[in-house]
Amino acid sequence: MSNRNNNKYNLLISRTKIYIVIIAILLIIISILQYRVIPVAIALFTAIVVYTNWSNKKRKSELSEQLKDLTFDVNNTAKTTLINSPFSLLMVETNGNIIWKSAKYVSEFENENTNINSALTDILKEIKMTIINSDKKEKGNIDINTVIDNKNYKILGSYVKSKKQVDQEYTTILYIIDNTEEVKLKEKYLNDNLCLGIIMIDNYEEVSQRLSGEERPLVIAQVEKMIYDWAAKYNGLIVKEEKDKFCCIMTQKGLNSAVEDKISILDEIKTIDVSDAIQPTLSIAFSNDGNTTLEKADSTKATIDIALGRGGDQAIIKIDDKFEFFGGRTQEVEKRTKVKARMVAQALKELILESDNIITMGHINGDMDSIGASMGIYRLAKSLGKDARVIVETRSTGIEKFIEEAKKDPEYSDCFIGKTEANEMITANTLLVVSDTNKKNYVEDPELLEKIKRVVVIDHHRRSTEYIEDALLTFHEVYASSASELVTEILEYSQMDINLREIEIEALYAGIMLDTKDFTFKTGVRTFEAAAYLRKCGVDIIKVKKWFQNDLETYQIISEIIAKSEIMNDNIAISIYDTDNPNANIIAAKAADELLTIGGITASFVLGRVGDKIYISGRSVGEINVQIILEKLGGGGHITLAGAQLENISLEDAKQELINRINEYFFELQN
Repeated sequence: MSNRNNNKYNLLISRTKIYIVIIAILLIIISILQYRVIPVAIALFTAIVVYTNWSNKKRKSELSEQLKDLTFDVNNTAKTTLINSPFSLLMVETNGNIIWKSAKYVSEFENENTNINSALTDILKEIKMTIINSDKKEKGNIDINTVIDNKNYKILGSYVKSKKQVDQEYTTILYIIDNTEEVKLKEKYLNDNLCLGIIMIDNYEEVSQRLSGEERPLVIAQVEKMIYDWAAKYNGLIVKEEKDKFCCIMTQKGLNSAVEDKISILDEIKTIDVSDAIQPTLSIAFSNDGNTTLEKADSTKATIDIALGRGGDQAIIKIDDKFEFFGGRTQEVEKRTKVKARMVAQALKELILESDNIITMGHINGDMDSIGASMGIYRLAKSLGKDARVIVETRSTGIEKFIEEAKKDPEYSDCFIGKTEANEMITANTLLVVSDTNKKNYVEDPELLEKIKRVVVIDHHRRSTEYIEDALLTFHEVYASSASELVTEILEYSQMDINLREIEIEALYAGIMLDTKDFTFKTGVRTFEAAAYLRKCGVDIIKVKKWFQNDLETYQIISEIIAKSEIMNDNIAISIYDTDNPNANIIAAKAADELLTIGGITASFVLGRVGDKIYISGRSVGEINVQIILEKLGGGGHITLAGAQLENISLEDAKQELINRINEYFFELQN
């Protein structure tokens, strides 16, 4: 304020000087014209200058007095405000020396029942860290939340470097504001925030079919009572929507308590005595994502789809766009119908007929399952008179041999293409069929998903949180052995006369063989039905079997991997293939399969390196869920077969990460 008044005064002086100069010039001109008036002009000019100086001094004195009065009033007002502030104020140095404290501070904190000293020490430590993080600037602001004597406080203020010789010290002015009620109100709002949930009985039909007429209503009633009792325990409201589906409304506080109890209903439901029938299991989804009830409902529906797509018997809680998984450790129970396969086949036919051309692709580092499924879709499109291509960008040794064999037939000379050729084919009416994966970042060409809006997904893996959304058609059956099995069903129930070529039949059969490990793992009734259909089509089983034979060098490598494996927890084998080999992922998978043939081994993990990526193959006989373990490392798959990829990490570090996740898995089982 004083600077502003000084500026006004200086402006006044500068203007007065201008006026005097103008008057002087006029007097000089008059004197030149009339030299007799020179004495009068000099006298007049002197009088003007004297008067001007006297007037300016008087004005300056008046302004100075006004400024003093104003400053005094401001200082008094500021001091009164500080002293009588409704907030506790404290002026303190960062070394702990208190310079000044307000009466409010004294009355609020300086009594026997407060722990202000220890709290102040912690606050000053945090202020010092703020100063250090700001590169020790001359001054700055403070905004800290803390708890003192079970009350919440917001600490606001500023700091300036001290004028003392010790340049490391700072002086701070702290406004200590009690915001306990605000925090409680916010906490109450968050706790009372409603979360929508869906609870489904995974195997309602199967359980009902296996129970006698007398047992059925009793068991179903027990299941429903457990669901109602579980929700009531956390003050939740249950509404039965269908015979196997329940809607649940629960507050965030109640859901948090349920999460702390690890969604105990998943295990409680398995205590029901069903004699020799199938044990009932539940799939549960909760979400609070969305600003409206409708948005929350849509989010919950998407979440329950993920739970079902992962095999059921699990709960998925989606809070603030983050997923938390519970359960999912039991083997899936096959529950597929031929009706669905027929409906999917009909819908896919219509989509193909409406399209200009068809592009199919599997996952990166494709295997015989992804290529077999793609070949089946290729033949379906060709049978409907449509142009079709198969993207094979990343090729392993097995796929290279298959493509070489296929290209001996002129039919497949232009069948297999890369990303560049695929992009040149795209039109507004192109149909993209993705097989053997549902993860959008794991397909052969993720950019193609962004460019092509008409997408079909055919997959059998447990659904991940990064699944392909907004697909026109999704045939996702986690109970199927392979994508090739699903495509075989589509061909069988398409109600068309499809003449599969020999290489296509062999590819589909090889895909089923690969993922079932010669019809050993994850093989259901439908798997054998699909194999029987391919057998009717004329598959040469011996020829396909030869495709999976290892050469002597590969067999020796696998033997070395097995020889140096380590045993963990008496039943888990872990080994490393430390040679940089472009087919390390395939060798690691074969070695993991082979380790399971050793007595006492119930799970195996083999790590291999391809470039800067570490591939982990996990296998299990079913007692240990390798999918949950490798999902913690960003991978996925099934209970008995799963994989993961890690980047920018050494083999030894990747191995240690794997061991940590295995330990976490068993710790969660025990708790």
